[in-house]
Amino acid sequence: MVVLVGLTTQRHSDLRRITAWWRGLGGDGFVVLPPPTRSRYTQSHGHEDAAELFAARGVAEGASFAYWHWQSHAAFDRSGALTGPLYLHWGGDHATVAAGLGEGPPGYRIVSGGPQGAFQLDRLTERDADGLPDPQDEAGVRQFLDRIGASRHHGAGRGGPAPLTDAEEHWLHDRLAGPVEPTAAHRFAAALELREALTPDETSRLLAAWQEEYAGRLSAWPGWWPVLNALLRQEREEAWDVAAALGPASADTLAEHPSERALAALRATVLAGDDRAVPAWFRTHRTLHEPDPLAAARTLSEELPARAAAQAALLTALRTAVTQDWHTAHPDADRGAAQAYSALTAVQFATDDRLPHPLRVAAAQAAYDQVAHVREKAARLTGIGEAEAFAAADRYEAARDGLLAGTGPDLTGHEGGLCDLWHRYRTLSPADIVWLRAQLADPTTGVQGIAFCLELLHAHGEAGETELLALLPRWKKELTKQYRTTYTEWRHPLVTLTCLALDLAHPAADDLLAWWARPKPLWKAPVGLLTHLGAPDETRAAALWEFVVSGAHDTGHLMTWVLTRARLDGTHPLLVAERLIGEPRIRQHLLHHVLIGVADPAQPLWHYALDPRSRGWWQRAQEVADDPRLSAAARAIGLKAASEHYVLRHPDQVRPALTEGERSEARAWLDARAQDLSSNCRLPRDARA
Repeated sequence: MVVLVGLTTQRHSDLRRITAWWRGLGGDGFVVLPPPTRSRYTQSHGHEDAAELFAARGVAEGASFAYWHWQSHAAFDRSGALTGPLYLHWGGDHATVAAGLGEGPPGYRIVSGGPQGAFQLDRLTERDADGLPDPQDEAGVRQFLDRIGASRHHGAGRGGPAPLTDAEEHWLHDRLAGPVEPTAAHRFAAALELREALTPDETSRLLAAWQEEYAGRLSAWPGWWPVLNALLRQEREEAWDVAAALGPASADTLAEHPSERALAALRATVLAGDDRAVPAWFRTHRTLHEPDPLAAARTLSEELPARAAAQAALLTALRTAVTQDWHTAHPDADRGAAQAYSALTAVQFATDDRLPHPLRVAAAQAAYDQVAHVREKAARLTGIGEAEAFAAADRYEAARDGLLAGTGPDLTGHEGGLCDLWHRYRTLSPADIVWLRAQLADPTTGVQGIAFCLELLHAHGEAGETELLALLPRWKKELTKQYRTTYTEWRHPLVTLTCLALDLAHPAADDLLAWWARPKPLWKAPVGLLTHLGAPDETRAAALWEFVVSGAHDTGHLMTWVLTRARLDGTHPLLVAERLIGEPRIRQHLLHHVLIGVADPAQPLWHYALDPRSRGWWQRAQEVADDPRLSAAARAIGLKAASEHYVLRHPDQVRPALTEGERSEARAWLDARAQDLSSNCRLPRDARA
């Protein structure tokens, strides 16, 4: 049986040994933050903690620092044993941090991720003359598998994984000799099957062990891919029962082994309502029946249900296929050229009469932020003339409003995608309002969709009794569940609904407030105060303020207090936030975030921190920096936030992607304020605390 030896006493002390070494670091312009708690969950939290530590210790601004956050801390198991590399994040000067960290504690090593990456701390391990670890050394085995590749997509962009040496392949087969235990064996199996080297006997024993240990829940085993792939490769009948048990998760693997049986299974999955299988269905249909990608897309689009998300998934598959065909014809083209051509496909397909109308609508949505890139790069497009590219852009812009009338984004998609287009809704057109209201009236709209649409309508003053009445029958059953809004620009939908009911003085407000007043469920405890923004009064504002100055974890409370105070005083929330600069009871880094977030009270930004990838946060930072109503200190906060935004530092990470013209405008804007940045952004200590 494949069972790795349990953790040794020495390994139990990984966390203790690393922490003891860590606490001894620091000096010469280098600071280490204490080991994390759950409140330091992201890199943004780490930088906030550094700012607080610097202020408390009187550390000079600009000092270098290192830390790890709670997500990195998952490298330790419950006993404190290191089960993977510990990622050490940092700020300041990379060389200073590297020197401060050194080589790591005895028995460990530190590998630098470069000026744009994290450092990695891991155990030192030994290998034999063939580069193979001791099978009983869990850290050595893990590092070996990481090196050769034991994940499904390892080497996908480089023509596949590197071949194994004879010694490496024999070592892996030895790990699967005899009875196998799925949890311990799956990475050995994956490393072999990536090279199509899993034997029929090994496949059978892995399948039997998998079916025994995960009976009735086969998809719960994360190591299923090598077994299903081997079954399909070996053309074994068991593959189809396994694929059916896995459901949509098996789609890509089925597409890698195209057959009429695979095509039927994928079609059934898609028509049953799972859009994740659409790309695999498209690839398989194209392989077996219609090599022409547009013909294949047309055929499948006519079979697809009316769901916009399904058509969007098919469009993505079509654009990927066409771009891959283009890349095959132009193998020397670089990544930028491929991105430009992909943008052109969306613009062209929106007005291509060979495609059904639902697919052209999906293309019009996708091309919304792409058409400017097509115009800008028309002269540099490979394989298409400049005039043809401009003509495609002209056709798209003439047809866009008609195609997009009565449509909106996929409300079931990832929250990050919805945040990326939040800036489009800074003002609402009459068509936007109609669409948003229709989604709230639709009983199939989920919690995320309700949160998105209700926030926009309420913030813009377009939500009324009709929207409230549409949601009241659903709130107790659907909206009282925990829904995390840490990374969204909108609040929990029940917060927004309560605010709406209060603003309308609707009788339902009493029932909603009574629910918030109950002690359970526990998740609502820190969120309930955010409802005080609805029909605010001095008592509710005072309760908010008491919480804000208590030092408790803020999940939108200062933002809510600023907006509440602004409503009560009849003034702009920027002027309220400005008065708090230097207030000793307010965490100033949090105030800086709120100052930017309330710049437009018709669309406050509720993301937990200033989002450096967001166009909305960039626009707000610019507006604060240039607002003549504000003091020099407040404008300096906006200018500093803008200067640190990815628009200027990492423009390739901004979403939607920037054009070269937008990048140039951003640099020119900052250059025009260079003197202000060098002087005013040196904030007084009470504004930096």
